[in-house]
Amino acid sequence: MIAAPLAWAGGLRGANEVLSEFVFDTVPFPSCHASTVVELPNGDLLSAWFGGTGEGKPDVAIWASRRAGGKWTEPVEMVRERETPCWNPVLFHTKDGRLWLYYKFGTSPSQWTAGRKVSADHGKSWSAVEHLPAGIYGPIRAKPLVMEDGTIVSGSSVESYRSWAAWIERSTDGGKTFSRIGPITVPADGGGSDDGKSTRGLIQPSVISLGGKKLRMYARSTQNIGRVCVADSTDGGVTWTEAHPLDVLNPNSGIDAVALRDGRVVLVYNNTAKGRSPLNLAVSRDGENFMMFHTLEDAAGEEFSYPNVIQGKDGDLHIVYTWRRKKIRYVKLALRDVPK
Repeated sequence: MIAAPLAWAGGLRGANEVLSEFVFDTVPFPSCHASTVVELPNGDLLSAWFGGTGEGKPDVAIWASRRAGGKWTEPVEMVRERETPCWNPVLFHTKDGRLWLYYKFGTSPSQWTAGRKVSADHGKSWSAVEHLPAGIYGPIRAKPLVMEDGTIVSGSSVESYRSWAAWIERSTDGGKTFSRIGPITVPADGGGSDDGKSTRGLIQPSVISLGGKKLRMYARSTQNIGRVCVADSTDGGVTWTEAHPLDVLNPNSGIDAVALRDGRVVLVYNNTAKGRSPLNLAVSRDGENFMMFHTLEDAAGEEFSYPNVIQGKDGDLHIVYTWRRKKIRYVKLALRDVPK
């Protein structure tokens, strides 16, 4: 279940925001979405997102900015596919220290192909784009889990006509090859669909470790489910249970989760049945029962969405998210303010 703090009201902030700032002020695009963030070995942050005249427009490219010396650099264009929109960048490190950028391109999610670039010098220079084989996407929106043995467990999904499904893409060779596991769904209850998608559709899983080979994925759901859904693995992501809904609202919008080093799980999500405001944080000791403890944004009719959260080397939380489709906002929360 999820419990709101006793003092909760629409404008509650909750935790102390150590930093809250926009990644950029002026840019050569009017719309942006779907940010990702990674911490570099020297403590800098690197964030990427897609930007252009609007989601799905041919001019949408992948952009990035680095936070160094307390300031974000001017955004630079990382990837542009000829006359084809780019989507959902994901940044992460593999065990060998290389930094990866995965992204998707295509006229719509049902037409996606995945691409990637890699950096061996922490983002100072990048390889040429490599397009992945058809049907392999890597991490679809949320960061993957990189296990202690180097295995990459990526939350993936497919959005086909009237059918959504979550998948796992697992690599044991540093991303050279992937095995696809799934589909992972909520058992059908015989109900009809009210949004043109599958009756029990899940997409965009966020994968965390619960210790050892115990993994858990948190997934976005269609509105007729209306809850964050979870599935579990006890063998390092080779096999997965069916998914089930938590008592955590999800208005068919992206979420993200992070397992803290002390075992707690933090979830960033929209605590509403419809729309994409407010944007909230919740914490759990067991990964199943969550307590909301902070509101990042709350403005009726606006959009604050697609969060990405990591725990930095200093223990604090670093969060980026879409701000009204116009900017990307970065927030740092102190670990001491996350309820125990």
